[in-house]
Order: sequence, then C-alpha cells, then structure tokens
Amino acid sequence: MSVTSVDKELDSLTLTLIAELAAPVEKVWQLWADPRRLERWWGPPTYPATVENHDLTPGGKVTYFMTGPEGDKHRGWWRVTSVAPPTSLEFTDGFADQDGTPSATMPTTTVRVTLTRHGSGTRMEIRSAFDTREQMDQLVTMGMEEGLKAAVGQMDDLLVA
Repeated sequence: MSVTSVDKELDSLTLTLIAELAAPVEKVWQLWADPRRLERWWGPPTYPATVENHDLTPGGKVTYFMTGPEGDKHRGWWRVTSVAPPTSLEFTDGFADQDGTPSATMPTTTVRVTLTRHGSGTRMEIRSAFDTREQMDQLVTMGMEEGLKAAVGQMDDLLVA
C-alpha cells in the first residue's frame, strides 16, 4: 500500500495522510483532475463514488455521492479555493443531504493536497484541517482516517494502467 503515514495533530486540529506513489506527479494529478478517475478511488472500496459535477477552478464546485453496500447514498461536495496543476489543490469538503444541499449540521474540513516529485515517483500529502476539536473527533469517530487510507490505497492499481 502506498500510504506511509496518517498523523493526527490535536494542537493544530489536522489529519495528514502521506502516500508515496510509483508514478510521475502529472499522472497522480490526473486522479484528482479527471472526474472518471476521481470516482474510481474517492471513497473506500465498499462506498464507491459517483462524481456529478467537477469544476477544479478557484470558486468551482465538485459534487458527488458514495453508494454503500445496501444501496444507500451519501452525498458530499467540495468548494475549490486554489488550484495549481499538477502540484496542489485546496478545497472545503462537506456533507450534503439527499437532494445535494450542503448540510448545516455536519462539519466541514479544509483540505490541501500537495504533490511533489519523490525519487522516480510522487509524494502526496493530503492535509485536512478542522475548525474545532469536537468536529475533528466527530469525523475521526465516523471513520475518516480508515476511510481515507482505504480510498488512497486504491490509487496504486489506477496508476499502473
């Protein structure tokens, strides 16, 4: 598996995943930039994603849903704040209700993705920042850490193709 570490920093309210991928930065970037490739790994294997809208420009939105093993749908969204292809992406990530309206009761996270050359491959850092300790605890309890590791773990096979 490509994930080398997942660190929770309570002082800075961040969860940071580091992965080392055996592909050039440009190829890893395509897993974020191409909605069909994104949906092949965004979400754990038992909750595959379907990307509905995908606008990776500052101010753009990405909307998606994950389908659970029982056919249940869980909707989410991104609001893109910064994009510098092929090395970085920043967005706010949140939950949505069944009609796609952002949830007012669930926390959001600020996500920064950084891709850097590392040997003959790429080092990817995904840093999620939380507004409060309570929000961080809530999302970690819901399985965010395990889900992110499982999702990113699917990238290796996609990069071979």
